[in-house]
Amino acid sequence: MSHYLVTGATGGSTSGATAPNRLEINDFVKQEDQFSLYIQALQYIYSSKSQDDIDSFFQIGGIHGLPYVPWDGAGNKPVDTDAWEGYCTHGSVLFPTFHRPYVLLIEQAIQAAAVDIAATYIVDRARYQDAALNLRQPYWDWARNPVPPPEVISLDEVTIVNPSGEKISVPNPLRRYTFHPIDPSFPEPYQSWSTTLRHPLSDDANASDNVPELKATLRSAGPQLKTKTYNLLTRVHTWPAFSNHTPDDGGSTSNSLEGLWSPQGIHDSVHVDVGGNGQMSDPSVAGFDPIFFMHHAQVDRLLSLWSALNPRVWITDGPSGDGTWTIPPDTVIGKDTGTFTLDSYGWTRNLTPFWNTQSSYWISANVTDTSKMGYTYPEFNNLDMGNEVAVRSAIAAQVNKLYGGPFTKFAAAIQQPSSQTTADASTIGNVTSDASSHLVDSKVNPTPNRSIDDAPQVKIASTVRNNEQKEFWEWTARVQVKKYEIGGSFKVLFFLGSVPSDPKEWATDPHFVGAFHGFVNSSAERCANCRRQQDVVLEGFVHLNEGIANISNLNSFDPIVVEPYLKENFHWRVSGEVVNLDAATSLEVVVVATRLELPPGEIFPVPAETHHHHHITHGRPGGSRHSVASSSS
Repeated sequence: MSHYLVTGATGGSTSGATAPNRLEINDFVKQEDQFSLYIQALQYIYSSKSQDDIDSFFQIGGIHGLPYVPWDGAGNKPVDTDAWEGYCTHGSVLFPTFHRPYVLLIEQAIQAAAVDIAATYIVDRARYQDAALNLRQPYWDWARNPVPPPEVISLDEVTIVNPSGEKISVPNPLRRYTFHPIDPSFPEPYQSWSTTLRHPLSDDANASDNVPELKATLRSAGPQLKTKTYNLLTRVHTWPAFSNHTPDDGGSTSNSLEGLWSPQGIHDSVHVDVGGNGQMSDPSVAGFDPIFFMHHAQVDRLLSLWSALNPRVWITDGPSGDGTWTIPPDTVIGKDTGTFTLDSYGWTRNLTPFWNTQSSYWISANVTDTSKMGYTYPEFNNLDMGNEVAVRSAIAAQVNKLYGGPFTKFAAAIQQPSSQTTADASTIGNVTSDASSHLVDSKVNPTPNRSIDDAPQVKIASTVRNNEQKEFWEWTARVQVKKYEIGGSFKVLFFLGSVPSDPKEWATDPHFVGAFHGFVNSSAERCANCRRQQDVVLEGFVHLNEGIANISNLNSFDPIVVEPYLKENFHWRVSGEVVNLDAATSLEVVVVATRLELPPGEIFPVPAETHHHHHITHGRPGGSRHSVASSSS
């Protein structure tokens, strides 16, 4: 049989770039020509194609999980019926590289439709044909813009320019996907829902989205996403710690990229916060939500930024976890997973099901250079990509600018000659607490009643006196919990102060300071290996500094001040289905304080020593199992 080769989008150009840029969604919706083509192309692969067509949205979305069928001949049946039966490589070192050709595939299908649509334009045909060649999958930078634009999250119709040159309103395909029909493999409640939903108001067939709750949840999650993204990019330097959500962060108290998907890193948290018990929060059906590929384009962008900051660090061997449709559980996988081999069952250990030739799949070793895959990101424009040092320096500056917040002002201050470093806060200006809330000697202007959009203000009362203070303290909550104990996707939510009695208010309460997310298959009964691995532990970190700065009335982040405050005011709850803390027996929450330094010549903070303050949570359900503090350096 002839296979559908995943080549990505082709043609086009961006000034100063080695290939056309993928654009951030807030910028993308302003590009009238590309946006008009994208909406029409997306609608085409939604509804004009049968759900059985290999390049239909349903078939592409179904690669991730359900309906657990082969895509384009990549394994005629699962290699191990005890394994996770989707193709996605969650919880393994292949997680970032698997999603690179996956996003490439949807990008290719959308551009192919856009090229055909552009050819039908009667008005400005050349303009739209050029736009089609430049069209790439947009990304949603949730670390900078936690609430997507209305075109993604709330509008049922959007305005586009049609082939006749008229501005018209059309149904918005970014809002939801309509199944035609609902696949019989879907469990409840998905079997009852004819469309994808975000924060559904019920499990009923006529359920609708709770858009205000969705917006409030994402807005509340914004500060954590920004801090976690900054720490991921600046303090994680090994592939295992970067790539997936199993415990091993290399001592950085930072989250992995997948955990980023699931705020063990980051990826999982976005899934859970967007879905809110809708499809996006369940790995088995998440691929059907239109926002999925925007989210994963952002995950791919972070992989590009991290790789530029850590040149020559790429995938290393690791366990396959629950396995996939083509990868057996509990085996070793890596960048050369694999050399094309086919056994009698028809399975391989490549980045399946993504064919790059008629006889081989993409592998992780071949997805390092995005320009060869037909796209780039704006941060790399006008850079000499052959100069690793220059690229690293330029991307580091971009990371500080986008996600470093006031840390960059503090860094500039402490690098001044000592005679110039006795200025008060007025010299440096007010800075928001999302980064420099780690400062040792900071004055906090608490604003407990601020709106979610407002960031607390932190002043540097005294910067560096004779180079004595070149450090600051970072406070985090380390979370460890068994992946399958809760029974589906879940959150561990943290508070400084009182906790509302109504769980619906938890994520938007003024005392809420962040959450750890578990992105877990709700149909684990379909995966015997999942059931066997009841002891698999997830790990992640929730950053507390911004909450302390905003709520506490403290004037310092020094442990002698913060420790007693947290002992009295730090609380947590578990939600998915609301879980009694006594029932989450594997949960362990430990407060960690890390002293960071900025050595001469460094542009990012460096951990100097770490203290585990076990007694802050010891003795409470889900608290530390140890009572004595420990430290490391």
